[in-house]
Amino acid sequence: MELLLVLILIPPLAGAFLNGVFGRRFPQALVSAVACGASGLATLFALLTAWTYSRGPSDPAPFLHSYFTWIEAGAFRADFALYYDRLTLVMTVTVSVVSFLIHLYSRGYMGHEGGYYRFFAYLNLFLFMMLTLVSAANFPLMFVGWEGVGLCSYLLIGFYFPRKSASDAGKKAFIVTRIGDVGFTLAVALIFWTFGSVDFSYVFARLNDLTPGSLAAPLTAAGLLLFLGAAGKSAQLPLYVWLPDAMEGPTPVSALIHAATMVTAGVYLVARTNILYAHAPVALAVVGTIGVLTAFFAATIALTQNDLKRMLAYSTISQLGYMFVGCGVGVFAAGIFHLVTHAFFKSLLFLAAGSVMHALSGELNIQKMGNLRHKMPVTWATFLIATLAISGVPMFSGFFSKDEILVGAYEGPLGQPWLYWLATLTAGLTAFYMFRALFLTFHGSSRLEPEVEHHAHESGAKMTRPLIVLAFFSVVAGYLSWPKAWGGAERFDDYLQPVFARSEALLHAETLRPATHGLSELGLMGVSMVVGLAGIVVAWWFYLRSPEQPRRLAARFEGLYQLLVRKYYVDELYGWLIVRPVVKGSEKFLWQATDAGAIDGLMVQGSADATASAGGILRRIQSGNVRSYATWVLLGAVLWLGYVLFR
Repeated sequence: MELLLVLILIPPLAGAFLNGVFGRRFPQALVSAVACGASGLATLFALLTAWTYSRGPSDPAPFLHSYFTWIEAGAFRADFALYYDRLTLVMTVTVSVVSFLIHLYSRGYMGHEGGYYRFFAYLNLFLFMMLTLVSAANFPLMFVGWEGVGLCSYLLIGFYFPRKSASDAGKKAFIVTRIGDVGFTLAVALIFWTFGSVDFSYVFARLNDLTPGSLAAPLTAAGLLLFLGAAGKSAQLPLYVWLPDAMEGPTPVSALIHAATMVTAGVYLVARTNILYAHAPVALAVVGTIGVLTAFFAATIALTQNDLKRMLAYSTISQLGYMFVGCGVGVFAAGIFHLVTHAFFKSLLFLAAGSVMHALSGELNIQKMGNLRHKMPVTWATFLIATLAISGVPMFSGFFSKDEILVGAYEGPLGQPWLYWLATLTAGLTAFYMFRALFLTFHGSSRLEPEVEHHAHESGAKMTRPLIVLAFFSVVAGYLSWPKAWGGAERFDDYLQPVFARSEALLHAETLRPATHGLSELGLMGVSMVVGLAGIVVAWWFYLRSPEQPRRLAARFEGLYQLLVRKYYVDELYGWLIVRPVVKGSEKFLWQATDAGAIDGLMVQGSADATASAGGILRRIQSGNVRSYATWVLLGAVLWLGYVLFR
């Protein structure tokens, strides 16, 4: 196990090094072979590690191995150590499989782009950092992976750096997520101060031994600070604003960031520290509340977006909110289950959007598309499958994971009826905006420009084959956890039960939810299915049966429509409240007063002027006249003699 865990990490790091250092000299085929081979090997070793770990006892203990001492300063010690349990298994397999398929797809999508070697070097480095994050055995090593995926997101989002919008988007992602990372850093410091260690095994063991209510204040503070970091990485209110702009990067980057890697890091952090949150139910309730508000908020914005990728970006923000709802109400396994299914159908949606963009010479406005299903049958079919999955249609993966969260929001340890109803309404909005995108892109009459329509075609096999594989997983992944209400065993939940059992038991014992029950589990699932179906029917009516209706509603409710189109003016509000004062303050105080005035004026220019003045005086003394020198010597001798006599 200790060898396999390292072998998961080495190939993507080696691939990033080879392509990053030597890739400029490599032919494109060799760059692809190195990058995809590295990702494929990581996937192979992840599967071998999962198989090896699963061959042990039916309830294996977490595997921990320290390779060497990394940091040691006084009482503080952090090893380069890896931690593997069933949660790590799920994350490493999901991350590596989805990333491998995205690597394969990128060969076709990026084939005619400049910086081909650089793109794949960044992609491999991204995979290495995410795998480090999910397999770390302590908070500092997790933080290395945490910051590493942040760096790679900056590099990949700003990949087209000559374009100002892309470089600005990269900087925005880097800066906004740093705000959350301050919370993560403070949380790690507080955990060390409280327990004297930053190792998961030691901290979790201490937490398991605590009686409920002990250390409530520091644990609640640590939980809130950790969630601040999670909100930054996973784009939750109020730190979500970087993720829609991340669409400036190449489409495979959008799929990688939004599906299985960076944005799921925050959900993984909350799930990994579940025992801490079990002792801090107030912090956990904040997680669920922010999650459901973010899910609804982002879904309402997605209703009116015409840029296909940005609509999917707001959809990602909303779906991440669902995952936090699952964790926040105490059904952690349901949140991770939705993370897995979402990784497949959301990466499929982005890659299918990239296929459309590739066929239409970069066009992303769904109002300028239409009737593409005949020209792009594979892309249409796979996009349809992913849309059915994310909309929660029965028998597709998203139905199983999303409904498990909805049931948990109502009946879970910290569940509340209002959480269920708001999340269910959000599910209806999700079905509406996803089928709106499907109908406007692939159905109805063509609105393509004549030249674009003439060249529109299905993408090549390098791009369509990964779509087909992801479509397969978008269907079958849900069957990992067949609902108990339907006679199933919810095997995925049972598989992760050893990871979350202690936390869920504590939360059930300390539940904040009233002990009243209303709808049964079947009833809850039935309501969500009806709401989702209603969203699909309304989208069909608006965009296929009566396409003039949306324009009438937009004109009738102009204020509300503009509010949604302008995304609630949040970016403008942040610009006015934060960005503008920082820029003005930097210009007036840091630049003009401090840099130009104090540093340049007093220290740099002032010291130069003082030196020049002193030199001018000395220059007059050093005249080169011998009689002048004799006079100065005589004057000096007289002054010295006078000093000696009168002292």
